[in-house]
Amino acid sequence: MNADSKNIEATAPTPLISQYMRVKAEYPNYILMFRIGDFYEMLNDDAQTASEVLNIALTRKMIGKGKKSVPLAGVPFHSVDGYLAKLIRAGKKVAICEQMEDPKKAKGLVKRDVVRVVTPGTVIEDNLLSPQTNNFLVSLFQDKNIWGVAIVDLSTGAFAVTEFDSRRAKEELFSEINRLQPAELLVPESIQGVVSELLGTSSGTLVTPLEDRYFEEGDARALLCDLLKVQSLHGFGAEHLGAAVSAAGAIARYLRETQKTALSHINRLQVYSTSDFMILDYTTQRSLELAQNLQGGREATLLSVMDKTITAMGARLLRNWILQPLKEKTVIEERLAAVQEIYDNTSLREGLEHHLRRVFDLERIMARVGCRSANAKDLLALRLSLEQIPPLKALLARCANPLFLRLSEKINPLDNLRDELALAIQDNPPYMLRDGNIFRDGYNGELDELRGIMRDTKGWINQLRQKEIERTGYQNLKIGFNQVFGYYIEITRASLKNGPPLPAEYIRKQTLFNAERYITPELKEKEEIVLNADERSKNLEFALFEALRDKVGGFTREIQELASAVALLDCLSSNARIAIAGRYVRPEIGDDGRIEIFEGRHPVLEAVMTERLFIPNDTQMNTGADQIMLITGPNMAGKSTYIRQVALITLMAHTGSFVPAKKAHIGIVDRIFTRVGAMDYITKGLSTFLVEMNETANILNNATSNSLVILDEIGRGTSTYDGLSIAWAVIEYLHNKSKKTPKTLFATHYHELTNLEGKLPRLKNYNAAVLEKDDKITFLYKIIKGSTDHSYGIYAAQLAGVPEDVVSRAKEILFDLECGNTINVEVGRLGGKRSKGAERAIIQLSLFDGAGHPAIERLKNLDVSNLTPLQALTILDELVRQCR
Repeated sequence: MNADSKNIEATAPTPLISQYMRVKAEYPNYILMFRIGDFYEMLNDDAQTASEVLNIALTRKMIGKGKKSVPLAGVPFHSVDGYLAKLIRAGKKVAICEQMEDPKKAKGLVKRDVVRVVTPGTVIEDNLLSPQTNNFLVSLFQDKNIWGVAIVDLSTGAFAVTEFDSRRAKEELFSEINRLQPAELLVPESIQGVVSELLGTSSGTLVTPLEDRYFEEGDARALLCDLLKVQSLHGFGAEHLGAAVSAAGAIARYLRETQKTALSHINRLQVYSTSDFMILDYTTQRSLELAQNLQGGREATLLSVMDKTITAMGARLLRNWILQPLKEKTVIEERLAAVQEIYDNTSLREGLEHHLRRVFDLERIMARVGCRSANAKDLLALRLSLEQIPPLKALLARCANPLFLRLSEKINPLDNLRDELALAIQDNPPYMLRDGNIFRDGYNGELDELRGIMRDTKGWINQLRQKEIERTGYQNLKIGFNQVFGYYIEITRASLKNGPPLPAEYIRKQTLFNAERYITPELKEKEEIVLNADERSKNLEFALFEALRDKVGGFTREIQELASAVALLDCLSSNARIAIAGRYVRPEIGDDGRIEIFEGRHPVLEAVMTERLFIPNDTQMNTGADQIMLITGPNMAGKSTYIRQVALITLMAHTGSFVPAKKAHIGIVDRIFTRVGAMDYITKGLSTFLVEMNETANILNNATSNSLVILDEIGRGTSTYDGLSIAWAVIEYLHNKSKKTPKTLFATHYHELTNLEGKLPRLKNYNAAVLEKDDKITFLYKIIKGSTDHSYGIYAAQLAGVPEDVVSRAKEILFDLECGNTINVEVGRLGGKRSKGAERAIIQLSLFDGAGHPAIERLKNLDVSNLTPLQALTILDELVRQCR
């Protein structure tokens, strides 16, 4: 508590401030937005935080006797959403305290109460959310070696649980959290430290610790049954998942305490297992830049290329498809067959696109209906969306694909609800429900009568004005209205000066510079009728809307099923459109472990390249003779691009997408591993090499014969001999482990490894082709069979703009190294040409000091005089092989 907070307690606060203090005491960790009239006010620390985050003025507010004051910041109530968005994006939690009665009718202090708590994980407003991504609130609970995970998206109603109980539960949990990218994470206070260590300091997720009682399993089951309106969790398959149920129960309690309203759109619990999908750990998701690039953006990612969805629901589903590829061959084939029909059928494709463009975000509309915060524009959007369902249903009914036929039969167009909404809601209703003018004429008889009274007012005023002009003789007499004293009669002071006296019932109400304003009993009587009709009309419309919204809520499940169908159609349609635009081909899916790609292309690089065509390459891999592709070649020649390309094409096929190739056969893969790049986890205190070894260990310990492994420059983070030794041993392990023979692409600069071909029967050498001509080289960007012993690193340095002095000197040193010469180190030469008589200090240095080398030591100990010629030749052969 700061000095300003103590000031309130130290003085005799006003009743309003006392009310504020009582509410604030219940929400000490939240920014309290306290409604006073047309503003939300924030005091003390909340005001200072709001001023900094929102860039609004910080003033002071008197709080009681003694002229005590505290910091004050305020925002207009009608524009609160924009300010709320900034606070939430800054990771703040906000409690909204509303006036619970009309201040004009309140007896004494206006009643106020917190109607909603908004946190990063409980947002439902469109302007606070990204339409393309889910806004997950995730809860974690640890029961011995089992981690329970619960996930909810309050903005869509998605609710799911899973458990991790393997020996690598923490690593799997970390990858799953990275896939979900939760906005907020609920954890028991007792394991907050463990979770913080797991996430690391770079995580943008708000971690909310809760008392351990929130996760008590018995209470959790009761809370979940109450939320889901069921007797038990058996129907969801979650009855025996104790840790997951505890995590889900904490979410249920947290939502009940923060939302303070019914959550009818959360009506089912999905149990899932990550083993049902291809596993993509954190390293793979990041290094392949699937949904986020290395800078945290969306540009130049696989998602940015594949996402040609039209609806927000489809965009969210496609992101999930990419981060959770399928492993079940029949489901993949079903998706591919559906994409094929859209691909082949132009009228189907154009029809889907036409109608999908007119469908709004049904998931989030129904979430607001469930939270009782939907407005008239939401119900209008729902009606317009429902109008697209019958033509979509008809389109699907004409298809040959079984998936489309099943969808057509399953889709319920909700004709009666659509028709009622069409009769009810105006074409352009107001955003604020209390403003009225929501419903069409004819929807409600009482409302029509009240509107008739208000419409007649204008005619009555004109008649009254004409009558008063005739009665008083003042031709410039006007009748007006303001919020202070209602209707009035206005006559200019110049006219009154020489005019006849006014009737006795004229009561002067206001004197202006050039006019006088009067009221009459007749005018006030009519005013009461009109204003009463206006107020009654708005109150009636509000009540009618709440009843209609609740009625819509009764169709939540049906509309959620429609939303799922629309999202599926959108994703399939998107896959067909990218296939046509990118000249993709339908892959053949197999169970044989083969990956064969003819003229494959990198989907992302091909999409962003504008100056030249992408050069395609072939791939042939299996668990037999072509298990390991060992790829050598210079930097910038395309090795890294190629191995990533194979991984991305494989992943795309598992999502049910066509792939950038001329022909492709993709065997089912259970997991894609990557060890590429040099992502240095400095914030975790880990060196580049240690990260490399951690990731390599993960691959060696977890890869199976159905895995795809991508390794780029293993061992480069340490000395040459250490790196070569590690790379060699890794290849042998991947090759020789009888039950673990994953298909592996291994890009390296260690040309010595090419000698493994022939010794390891399932390893094949490949290289990035280069054309040498006239002391210049041209990268061909083709991966061809065979090895190479040239790196062309100096040429790459020259292309990168390294100074010519450095390039020339590097060529000299390279020549000496290749000839085994002693290296002359020139001291004092800083660049530029050496003058003819310039002095220079030259130090002779053998770059590779042989002292201590096993071959040298063995030579020292040889007794040549006692060796036969055959023994000498045998030892010489051994030493040559040892020195290679």
